[in-house]
Amino acid sequence: AARAKRTVITGNGQDTVTIMVYMCGTDLESKYGMGTSDINEMASADIGKNVNIIVFTGGCRAWKNDVFSTSVNQIYKVEKGGVRCLVKDAGNSSMTNPANLASFIQFCNSNFPANRNELIFWDHGGGSLSGYGHDEKYPSSGSMSLKGIREALTSAGCNFDFIGFDACLMATTENAIMLAPFADYMIASEETEPGVGWYYTNWLSKLSANTSMPTLEIGKNIVDDFVTVCQQKCRGQKTTLSVVDLAELEKTVPGDFKAFSVGTSQLMQKNGYKTVSNARSGAREFATSNKIDQVDLVHLAYNMNTDEGRALAESLLGAIKYNRTSSDISNAYGLSIYFPYQRASKVDSAVATYKAIGVDDDYSRCIQQFASMEVGGQAVAGGMSSPLSQLAGASNGGNMVSSDMISELLGGLLSGGYTTIPGLSSGNTGFLGRSLDVDSATEYLTENRFNSEAPVWTENNGSYEMNLPEDQWSLVQDLELNVFVDDGEGYIDLGLDNVFDFTDEGALKGEYDGTWLAINDQPVPYYHIDTLSEGDDYTITGRVPILLNGDLAELILVFDNENPDGYIAGVRNCYTEEETETVAKGVEALQEGDVIDFVCDYYAYDGTFENNYLMGEQMVYDGDVTISNVYLDDADVSAAYLFTDMYCQDYWTPVIP
Repeated sequence: AARAKRTVITGNGQDTVTIMVYMCGTDLESKYGMGTSDINEMASADIGKNVNIIVFTGGCRAWKNDVFSTSVNQIYKVEKGGVRCLVKDAGNSSMTNPANLASFIQFCNSNFPANRNELIFWDHGGGSLSGYGHDEKYPSSGSMSLKGIREALTSAGCNFDFIGFDACLMATTENAIMLAPFADYMIASEETEPGVGWYYTNWLSKLSANTSMPTLEIGKNIVDDFVTVCQQKCRGQKTTLSVVDLAELEKTVPGDFKAFSVGTSQLMQKNGYKTVSNARSGAREFATSNKIDQVDLVHLAYNMNTDEGRALAESLLGAIKYNRTSSDISNAYGLSIYFPYQRASKVDSAVATYKAIGVDDDYSRCIQQFASMEVGGQAVAGGMSSPLSQLAGASNGGNMVSSDMISELLGGLLSGGYTTIPGLSSGNTGFLGRSLDVDSATEYLTENRFNSEAPVWTENNGSYEMNLPEDQWSLVQDLELNVFVDDGEGYIDLGLDNVFDFTDEGALKGEYDGTWLAINDQPVPYYHIDTLSEGDDYTITGRVPILLNGDLAELILVFDNENPDGYIAGVRNCYTEEETETVAKGVEALQEGDVIDFVCDYYAYDGTFENNYLMGEQMVYDGDVTISNVYLDDADVSAAYLFTDMYCQDYWTPVIP
């Protein structure tokens, strides 16, 4: 049923290929020279006479070479051993301006006509909602949304053999749907990319040797080179890259996607919210610490355990022609999707994007319905916004409200009473109430609410344990150990780790050994990301928030069979939403002389909260790092467990006695 490919390959090596690289250098170049490195990789290829590599440069305050301009955008042709300037001044507009991209494509079409056109976006990426790019010269210009990319491609009037993203998180179903009218294939990553990005030399040389190479083979070469080089240079950094046949996806996926969306909505209407929430929370998630709510769609569809889910998974896998990942990531099949869970405040933005790019309305209604029920659950759940009351030894308080009270709370929520829920305001709650019947929701929430009074510690033969009824455990989707240090003015939050154990009878053990993760014997804030285990093999990934030379970042730590004590796999810059909503590529490694300050959350006794509190001593990296667990003997330490229920609502247990 797939449409014919728009790119017609002549064969016998007679094809002409124009590769357009849209390179927004940003801090990837100004700080780390990653753009210059990739240009050098391109120039090291054996570039054939029928291959034109044209690069548009901009978006960078300081290039790590003496060729590219920092004041204006430029256009270069990459040739064997170097580059040749084609346009010395291509204007100075933001690289995230769709008109800029369109003019570059038109320039390439006019000056380097080819029967095979390839387009590569180079920079940061943020996925379906925030799109591509961060111009550090024009930070207020924001990113180029999927809508903006579509406008540029429409204006340019060019069909592409493949469109690739040497950027994070762009292998999304929404992106594929948007690109289908313009290209035959998409090449992109579901996860954040390691800093080295694509490796260009090898696949460009192979393409130059045979310009009639099938597009899928080109894509396989790009994927294989990327994964191999990342394994060599970025040990421990999660790596994904896939090749998606957009011609097939355009014809085979929409029907199954629509049926999946309708079926999921109907499931929620038949008291199946828990099933959907469990499927969502259990799906492979990407850029988890950034809370962008992108999950692998194949994994999500399988988790739903419905006929519609299985049919959608199979059609997606048919369109995903090639997919490789590093060994430390599972259930990443090649295409992700936005599905709200951690932040319902982005649902309205998603729906607006979907209308602009042609994503099925039934999916919009599905996520609106899910988010409405989730927020309804948060409004009546009686969860906790912070651990402060538990650390102070206060009672859990009661949340066993009547169904009449729940009905009243839901009615108030739909009438504007959402200000008690973090992140929600009048400007981002248009989704509320979509397909949410107050009477049926009241009945469901009455029967499916976590009781905040239930988590209590009881003594049993000198040990402490916590017993919850089975129906309460069924509402818990996440459980983590949270450790705090009382410094005399408030509580330093040391982070979250997946450390817990149960008795044979199913009670949570109230045990804490008094240790925490340390770097060079200094306790640091640590957050568990995920654990992958297959038989006796395991890989545990976590992050440590830091200031790296004064800028927000995080160390990525990995523990596995070969490195049980752990190692620093890399460092990744972090941005505030005011800077950009895109997500940074990983940096290869710390450099000697890097200045590191450890950053944590802090809860003062008076209830004030600080999320950039500097902890411990400043560290200057000298190439020698020891990771260990140390006893917090000299500190006033408290430990509690953090429960997250199916409405993504948090509850802290009382402090472990």
